[in-house]
Order: sequence, then structure tokens, then C-alpha cells
Amino acid sequence: MSRPERGREKDRAERLKQEVERLRRALAERERQLAEQARQIADKEKQIADLERQLALRQQNSTTTSKPPSSDGLAGQQRERCRRGKSRRKAGGQPGHPGHSRPLVPAERVNAIVDLIPDSCRHCQHVLRRCDAVGDPRRHQVTELPPIEAHITEYRCHRRRCPACGTTTLAPVPDEVLGQFGPQLTALIAYLTVVCRMPRLVVQRLLEGALQIPVSLGSTQAAWEEASAAVAAPYAELHAALPHEAVLNADETGHRTNGDKRWLWTFVARTFVVYQIATSRGADVLTALLGARFAGVLGSDRLPSYLTYPASQRQFCWAPLTRNLLSALDLAQTRSAKHFCREALALDRRLFRLWRRFRGDPAARGAPLTRDELIARMLPIEKRFFALGERHLDAANNDVRNLATVFFVHNQHLFTFAHEDGVEPTNNAAERALRTAVQWRKIMFGNRSDDGERAVERLLTVTRTCQRQQINALVYLTAAIAAHRRRQKVASLLQRAQTP
Repeated sequence: MSRPERGREKDRAERLKQEVERLRRALAERERQLAEQARQIADKEKQIADLERQLALRQQNSTTTSKPPSSDGLAGQQRERCRRGKSRRKAGGQPGHPGHSRPLVPAERVNAIVDLIPDSCRHCQHVLRRCDAVGDPRRHQVTELPPIEAHITEYRCHRRRCPACGTTTLAPVPDEVLGQFGPQLTALIAYLTVVCRMPRLVVQRLLEGALQIPVSLGSTQAAWEEASAAVAAPYAELHAALPHEAVLNADETGHRTNGDKRWLWTFVARTFVVYQIATSRGADVLTALLGARFAGVLGSDRLPSYLTYPASQRQFCWAPLTRNLLSALDLAQTRSAKHFCREALALDRRLFRLWRRFRGDPAARGAPLTRDELIARMLPIEKRFFALGERHLDAANNDVRNLATVFFVHNQHLFTFAHEDGVEPTNNAAERALRTAVQWRKIMFGNRSDDGERAVERLLTVTRTCQRQQINALVYLTAAIAAHRRRQKVASLLQRAQTP
């Protein structure tokens, strides 16, 4: 090959080398761009998934979260009221439905009787006489309030001078009427505030408008404080009886005292309820109230405070578990996560069907179950929940993994109700008791002092316990205030609770 040809080949090889280098750089740039685009796509997909989850969470309602039904407003998805289609039946009672009416009170309870006797026939106007009476008269009762006015008693304290020493003696006022209001009116003010959950200003207007009793806001507060002092001893007895109960249900909610954070605890026993306001939501409150170790069955949710507190037996509430499963099903993106939630919900439905049959619920399908039959039918469900949790302990979905951990780790604490008398699968008893306190809190906006906290604890405890024992709370408060003024012992609610 001649020199010129070699030169041309060399130039050509150099150009090809440069072209290859350019293409290599272009390919590297393209790969970098593709990697950047893949990263951006992955980020966008993660962002979209996060937004979809946030949207799904905002659309959840009280059936899938712990939010109250009152929060199911326009911001969230409306709670499904009925799973069936719209009925074609007309509104109101259906044919064959037994009627309900206000029963007549006994004749001895009637204050006045008015006899209405027809004097002529409604058809021919013939004069009717006493001997024409047929059968018993039709009874029609009208209930009316008598004229309401306060009963005011004036005590005139006379003075007498001793002829022997010249000392003047003033007759003392009886202890039970030392204040301006009698025990019944004082109890009524406390009753309207606690049981009826009426603000003090509304109580003041009711007393002035309906009973013609002028009263100041300070007087309503004084009545509240006196009622609190009157029931201090019964409250202390119920408080001391908590550690000795066989079954307790506990729950807590936020509270405020002068803007400072507090926690309102409730403990529900078989026949009484105890409320306690504390500065903590931790297990130290349980230790202070129930002792170092509770010997009975403690029903609660899965708050860490209950998990760390030592109790002989536990029963975790199934209601939040059911809501968590429904929530996880709504948010699930994979087939495995959806299958887990659906299988767990199917077992959950079987569990509560058996429980309703054991309780003898008229709406439950199937014959009522005995305790032994309930245990035998519940055992396979318990094992399936355990196996389901074990299979999904390492699930990629956080919700599924957390629920699987509950089914696997706390399995024995989910089925205590099947073996122990007086234990239910839910914590509804404590939640219903706490609802009363929450309603009072939202109306009264918390407390302003430690004395106010003690008054809330005592009066909520006593009135709720009276309702649980079917005692007239107003009558009990009246008797308690009267006994307190006479420095006598107030009737114990614990003795009533222990009566078989």
C-alpha cells in the first residue's frame, strides 16, 4: 500500500474513532437521561400513591376510623346507613306490627277523677238514666304539671335573755338549712348540670323562668361544690373497690384544666362506674388506681399504657380492629393485602354471629349457644386468626403487617370473652360511659381548678353509678346533701353494688 493510501486509511480510522467516541458519549448521556426520567417517574408514582392514600384517608368515616359518627360531614365519605336497596314499604308501622302506646297509670296514682255521663242518646236524643249504664267507663288520662312555684320557708331566730346571768341566746338555724337553698334545690342544680348537661347560664334561666327562683351564677357554682363535697365518701368507696373487681373496662379521653392538658379516665365495673382526671395517659395511672397488678380481667383498647400494665387477663376491643381492617381494605393496593383484609373480616363476622347467638339476641340466626358450645365453635376461628397473622408478619403493606402482628402476638387477649363470664368482645361499656363525660366537657369547656376536677370526678361517678343501678340520681343527691349538712354518713353506693 502506497504512502498516500496509508495516510487516507489512518485519517479514516481516526474519524471512525472520533465517531465512536461521540456515539459513546451520546449513549452515556441518553442512559443518564433515561435514569433521571426513571427516577422522576418513580418519585411521581410515590407522590401519586401518597396523595391517593391521603385522599382515601380524608374520605374515611366513622366505620373505618375512631372518629365519632358526628364527624361524618361533607369532608368525608358519607357513612353507609343501610346495605340493602331502598325498600318499597311505606313509612311507619307495618301491617301486623304490635302497637305501642302510653300505658295508663294505676288508679291510686290518679290525683283527680272527673266522671263524664251522657244525659241523652246521641241517636234519638232519648233521656238516659243511671240504670241505663253499660259496662265499665272508658278511662282517659291527661297528665299536666301543677302550678310551679318555689316553696319558701322563713326561719325566725328569736333571742332570749337569761334572768340568772343576763346572757342573750340566739336560736340556731338547723344544719340542713344553713344555706339559702334547701337540699332538694341544691341537688336539682347539680343534677341539671351533670346529668342533663346544661350550662350554668341555662340552669340559671330555667330556675328563674320556670320555678320563679332568682339565682346567680355564683350560687349555681356553690351548689355544684356542695354536691361534690356531699358525695366525697361514696366516691372514695367506689374508688377503693376498683382493684377487687373481677372484670373492668377502661378508657380515657383528653380533658382541660385552665388550658392545661389532662386525661379523663373511666373504669366500668359490673354495677358501678368510676371517673378519674389525671395529668398522665400512662400506665402509672392504672398502677395508682388498680395496684401493682390487677387480678381480674381488664378490657381495653391496645393503647401502650394497657399493654405495659400487668394484668392477670386482658380483653382487647374488637371494634377498632374491625375498623382498622375496613380501613386497610380501602387503602390496599395489592391482591395479597386485599385477600388478608377480606379473610380477616369474614372471620370477624363469624365471631360476632356466634357471640350474638350466645347472648340470645332475637335477631341472631340459629339456636342460642351455651358457654361450652361457644368455646368449641370459637376455637377454630381463634386458630385461623393466629395462622393468618403468622403468614403476613413480613407483609410489605404496613397496615397488613401491623394487624397481622396483633393477631399473632395478642391472639390470646382477643378471645378471653369466650371463656370468662362478664367479659364482652368490645369495650363499648367504657366508651359509652366516656361519651357522657365527653358531652359534658364540650358543653362546660373543662375545669379551672383542682377542686373543679374533683367535683367532675365525684358527680360523674355518682350519677352514672345511680343510672347503672337504676337509682333515681336526683333523689340520691338530695339525700346525700341533707345527710352531709347534718354531718351524717351518706348512703353507700358500694353496698348497693354488692347486694346480690
